Amino acid sequence: MKKLVSIVIPAYNEADNIFMICESLKNVFAEINFNYEVILVDDGSSDNTLDKIRDYAAMADHIFFLEFSRNFGHQLAVKAGMDHAFGDCVISMDCDMQHPPTLIPEMLKKWEEGYEVVYTIREEDKSLSKGKRGSSNLFYKTLNFLSDIELEPGAADFRLLDQKVVNVFRNFNENEPFLRGLVKWLGFKQHAIKYNPAARFAGKSKYTIKKMFRLALHGVTSFSIKPLYSAVYLGFIFSFASVLYIPYVIYAFVNNVEVSGWASMLMTIVFFGGLQLIILGIIGIYVGKMFMQTKNRPNYIIRSTNIKQH
Repeated sequence: MKKLVSIVIPAYNEADNIFMICESLKNVFAEINFNYEVILVDDGSSDNTLDKIRDYAAMADHIFFLEFSRNFGHQLAVKAGMDHAFGDCVISMDCDMQHPPTLIPEMLKKWEEGYEVVYTIREEDKSLSKGKRGSSNLFYKTLNFLSDIELEPGAADFRLLDQKVVNVFRNFNENEPFLRGLVKWLGFKQHAIKYNPAARFAGKSKYTIKKMFRLALHGVTSFSIKPLYSAVYLGFIFSFASVLYIPYVIYAFVNNVEVSGWASMLMTIVFFGGLQLIILGIIGIYVGKMFMQTKNRPNYIIRSTNIKQH
């Protein structure tokens, strides 16, 4: 009996990519000995993405969809798809064709060899701007330095998870999940595959520098309290540095030397004021995450679906 592969694809304003990704998957699975299903998650799109998905699902009984009541974000869209995917293994990938479907046979081969997690690492795309490549590298360096997990630069959300791993994922109820980090944190038997990203078929990237920075903050604060320790260390360092200033103050007092220095004093006050705000901000992020988690609200709301309840 053929094994079933569930493909989870989040879609936000991807109307022009729906047909291409589904047809590409169809061509790939026509060449391998697996059954498959596609679960498309419409993440509150403002274009006609959902209409395209519904039209395609009406023509194929292996195409399923989840419609969010609003935009909940890429990570929760992937999580929702996995919550409703019950194949022998689950593959998550983007809708824009940058995650090449032709890599799926190799991922399945590694899965059949016994690996429970097969994740991908994107090779550096030389066609991207220096700013985009620099922000991406900074993202991973910052995350690895400040958190307790180690992510390879270029680690992507294009991955295969065995159903036993997905079952563990279903028990997570974090309101801001960082899936790349969670996959690493889970353990299991993992294997990485490198790939060259394909050109985006249509539309534009949804991950701006601002969103990358926000994702990095989520990743760090979800897996480590190192930033809190860093704040404490900074406090000790600057407190010690201020003690070194005491001999100068005594010297100036004894020798009746006028201490003008209003400019340096002002800069010092501004500097330490900014430092305090940063530290308070770090603490605030952790407190805010706890506050949101204790509300116990659903992580996402499904407005409509053609998936029957398991």
